[in-house]
Amino acid sequence: MFTLPLLALLPRTLEWSPTIGIIMLFCNIVAIAIGRFTIQQPNVGPPMPSAGVFGGLSLAAVIGSASLGHVLGAGVILGLSNLGVI
Repeated sequence: MFTLPLLALLPRTLEWSPTIGIIMLFCNIVAIAIGRFTIQQPNVGPPMPSAGVFGGLSLAAVIGSASLGHVLGAGVILGLSNLGVI
């Protein structure tokens, strides 16, 4: 009985598409660039197998930067979805 009013409050969610994947990829690249310039000790911890690809960041720095990238990407995707752009 109370289910229908609650379902009306849920935001519209998108299915995955290449556009959403590109937006998330771009947000992760931006977050890794931000992490490269703002992390005080980027080389602490185990190194990445190909450190040149990730700007010389360690595994912990890449995981932290990618986490930030996913938070940014989710916000950008939801914002663009609510604006009706995607």
